[in-house]
Amino acid sequence: MVSVASWNINSVRLRMPSVARFLEEQAPDVLCLQEIKCQEHQFPYDAFRALGYEHFAVHGQKGYHGVATVAKVPLREFSRHDWQANGEARHVGVELTDPAHQGMIIENVYVPAGGDEPDREINAKFGQKLDFLERMTRWADAVDRPTLILGDFNIAPLESDVWNHKQLLKVVSHTPLEVETLKRFMDAHGWTDLGRKHIPDPERYFSWWSYRSRDWRVNDRGRRLDHMWASPELAAKSIAHHVHEDCRSWEKPSDHVPLVTEFAL
Repeated sequence: MVSVASWNINSVRLRMPSVARFLEEQAPDVLCLQEIKCQEHQFPYDAFRALGYEHFAVHGQKGYHGVATVAKVPLREFSRHDWQANGEARHVGVELTDPAHQGMIIENVYVPAGGDEPDREINAKFGQKLDFLERMTRWADAVDRPTLILGDFNIAPLESDVWNHKQLLKVVSHTPLEVETLKRFMDAHGWTDLGRKHIPDPERYFSWWSYRSRDWRVNDRGRRLDHMWASPELAAKSIAHHVHEDCRSWEKPSDHVPLVTEFAL
C-alpha cells in the first residue's frame, strides 16, 4: 500500500500549520505540493522532519511558483523539466526507491494559469500555457515506467468539473481549446484520470474555490483544477481517491484542497 497526496498550498511557509494538521490527520506516504513560493534553502525541512517526512525533492524559486515532493518513504529526484521554457520552477519528478514500492515514478507539476483572456494573440500567458501542455504531451510519448503525474493542471476539463459549464466556456481554465489540448496530453500515454475513475462523471467534483467568494461552501462556485493521472498499469492498482474539501475552511486556507489516492502495489 502507498498513499499519495497532491495540494497546491499557495505558500508552504505561510500555511505550514495547515500542512502539519493535514499530515497528522491523513498521514499520506507522499505529499506533492505546488506553488510553494520559496527558494529551496527557505523550504521548511525541519517542520516536515518533525512530522516524520524525511525525504525531499524541492524545486523552488523566489516568491513564485515552485514544487516540492516530501515523503515518509525513500525517494530520489528523477527529473526536472522546464515545460514553460523560461526557467520557472514548475516540475519535479521522483522515483520511490524502496523495493516495496516497485520504483514508482511521481511527476509533480504546476501548469501555468494562463492569464485572463483565452487568446494567445493578445495574452502571451495563454499561449505559454498551451505550449507548456504541448511540451508535456511530447514528453508523455516516451514514458515507459509506471508513472503518476499529478498537480495543479489549471484546467477543469468536464462539464461536471465546474459550477456552471455555460458561464465558464469563455473563462480561462474551461475553454474548449484548453480542454482539447489537455485531451491530447491524456491520449499521448493513455493516462487514466484517477479522480474520475473513483468519482465518475457527472458527479460533482471540485478542488478549487476562489478567495473572492465570501462563503465558498454556500455558493459552491468551484472548479476541478487539480488532477492525479496514472499510466495504465499503475491506474489498475489505485483502490481509493479522496478530496479533502474541509481543508478549504481551515484558518488561512489555500484556495485549493488536497487530493489523496491510495494504491495497492
